[in-house]
Amino acid sequence: MAREITHDATGPAVLDESDTGDDGKLFVCQCGLTESKPLCDGSHKATADEEDGVVYKYANDDDSDGDRRVIDEIVYADE
Repeated sequence: MAREITHDATGPAVLDESDTGDDGKLFVCQCGLTESKPLCDGSHKATADEEDGVVYKYANDDDSDGDRRVIDEIVYADE
């Protein structure tokens, strides 16, 4: 499985001790759906039933309710 994600950040996130959880750990999003980038907010749970070999587009890229559609092809614009 794969998913198209749109990022709009223009710089790095600075993290400190206040970003750690109660267990002292820091969880960084890898699915791209979190609303608290770069930290994980549990949005990855919406990806649990994604199938291998299928590309998904989630509504607004950060909809953890699972609102998604299958993409047949990603076409990149010439720069």
